[in-house]
Amino acid sequence: MNLSSKGKCYWHRALPALALLVFFLASVPSIAAQSAADNYNHKCAVCHGKDGLGNTAQGKKAHIKDVHANMKDSEDDMIKVVTDGKGDDMDSYKGQFTAAQIKDLVDYYRSLGQK
Repeated sequence: MNLSSKGKCYWHRALPALALLVFFLASVPSIAAQSAADNYNHKCAVCHGKDGLGNTAQGKKAHIKDVHANMKDSEDDMIKVVTDGKGDDMDSYKGQFTAAQIKDLVDYYRSLGQK
């Protein structure tokens, strides 16, 4: 890309657009920047409930056990379920969250069982 022609500089035309692009990219929240609580409330609470008790319409339909009953499962088992999904009732989240985010989701969910 040639931004000069016969010694004239055209950077002054490109800079406002570049500054706007940088501002836009910096201001768009990414799912990676969201907290585990935000991710849980956005993706999981519809079935598991914000309190983890599963007392939602979707949770009752899918026969979701409350967090206290699920605490018997190991953290690794829960991570596997969130990563791979569970039958027709729970989708896989490996394409939507990183491994670290999934671990954080499970940690957050398990923390609901300690309240």
